[in-house]
Amino acid sequence: MSASAPAPRSAPALGGFNATLLGLEIRRALRSLRTVILVVAMPMSFLLLYGLPYRDHHPGDGQPLARITVAMAVYGAMIGATSCGAGVAMERVAGWNRQLRLTPLRPLAQVAVKTITAMVLGLIAVLAEFALGAALGVDLPPHVWLLAGLAAWLPSAVFALFGLFTGLVLPSQNVMQLVGPALVLLAVLGGIFIPLSLLPHAIRVVAPFTPAYGAGTLAQSCLGGGGAGAASVLNLLAWTGVFTAGAVWRLRQDVGRS
Repeated sequence: MSASAPAPRSAPALGGFNATLLGLEIRRALRSLRTVILVVAMPMSFLLLYGLPYRDHHPGDGQPLARITVAMAVYGAMIGATSCGAGVAMERVAGWNRQLRLTPLRPLAQVAVKTITAMVLGLIAVLAEFALGAALGVDLPPHVWLLAGLAAWLPSAVFALFGLFTGLVLPSQNVMQLVGPALVLLAVLGGIFIPLSLLPHAIRVVAPFTPAYGAGTLAQSCLGGGGAGAASVLNLLAWTGVFTAGAVWRLRQDVGRS
């Protein structure tokens, strides 16, 4: 008598996305003390460097310290989310991805877990920048702090996906060597370090098509003066779609090779 074939395994709800796995990933990310310190310390040092000269300026002069604080919060969220996402390169070497492939976790659900985890580091960076900005004298209404914080943090999803995609494409020994300079370049092109109005015309033409543009203009618009609109939102949505598709594609390739 032949043995009956095993019943096919039913597809998990939400592709295998669950709070237990998410909590595990967040704890793993926060245990990397070096990454957390980098995410907090580097943008804070930039805020001190660029912001201290404007500490005694009055609120009516365009709020330069507030704008620098928001810009560095965006940059901090970029660093935190990207570095966490790119950490998948080391996980592939360590065999963590192979362990996940033994579970019913689908590639899109894995991307969602990694993105949310990376956004936690982005949130830590934003809160640290805002705390330092307030200590330096930035005085904003509570609703402006909230809106600017959300506008600085939520786009970190784009950079979490950017880091995840690069971590899945590049070798582990090269990924951070390339991602670090790429973030600086994107920040310049997005007007994070220097207002776009002060940059050459060629850069101003290219800037709206770069990932950091939407994040920077959206956050700065919360302080008044315009600068953000449908183009900024479409920019973020488009890059989210591009990097999500790229990350899912690479994960499916990994599954196919397993």
